[in-house]
Amino acid sequence: MPIHEKSLIRPEKLVEHEELVIEGMDVSGHWSTFIEGRSVPDYNENLQEEIAALPGGENIHRCWQCGSCTNSCTVNAINPDFNPRYWIYLIRMGMEDELLRDKDIIWQCVSCNKCTYACPRDVVPEGVMKATSHWLELKGHTPKSPSMIFDEAFSEQVIGRGKIEDGLVLREFYKRTGQPLAQPWLIAMVTGLVKRFPVIYLMKLGFATVFRPKTRGWARARDAINEYVEEREAANRKALGLGSKGAK
Repeated sequence: MPIHEKSLIRPEKLVEHEELVIEGMDVSGHWSTFIEGRSVPDYNENLQEEIAALPGGENIHRCWQCGSCTNSCTVNAINPDFNPRYWIYLIRMGMEDELLRDKDIIWQCVSCNKCTYACPRDVVPEGVMKATSHWLELKGHTPKSPSMIFDEAFSEQVIGRGKIEDGLVLREFYKRTGQPLAQPWLIAMVTGLVKRFPVIYLMKLGFATVFRPKTRGWARARDAINEYVEEREAANRKALGLGSKGAK
């Protein structure tokens, strides 16, 4: 799976000679561009297996590096450094150190699934990106992304009570991310609701926010879901060689 794009070569690895003559031929400047060799001190031969063990990464082994995912990527059109094909290459080659150099942008996948539709090998690149983001978090390489924090707040409410109250989800999300609840857009939305919605509907919303009702008979479903979540989290940690609390 060779990588040919000059844009994917680290700038510090490109060497040009201002003055260089080889066998009487002047090859100064870009004609004499060389790529310095690199060593991989932390090669991880299990990296592909670790990503494949996480939800979404199951088909990473099918990739044949055609580039359809990156070519169709919504984020790549805005930020050329966002390159799913290249990251899949690094994962399959076990180049963990190289992968970690892009840890701050891998999570920016917007799950538009254009890459998944374009992929001729059913790799499901969108799933691989999510699995890679999860891998980064489980390994402690990156803090939880805002989207992950929102998902946790949302899931906890669904699992805990079998109901969703949007206001409570937002309040918990802002609390965990250290943001003030008085967001301009939220104030404008609430003001609009008060002006337009019937009083009885607003009273129901207020009641649900204060008393947090549960779905009747939800306890057994809640316990079953919690048990499944714990099993999956334990399986993920085991696949990555992590302890019970996410530490090696």
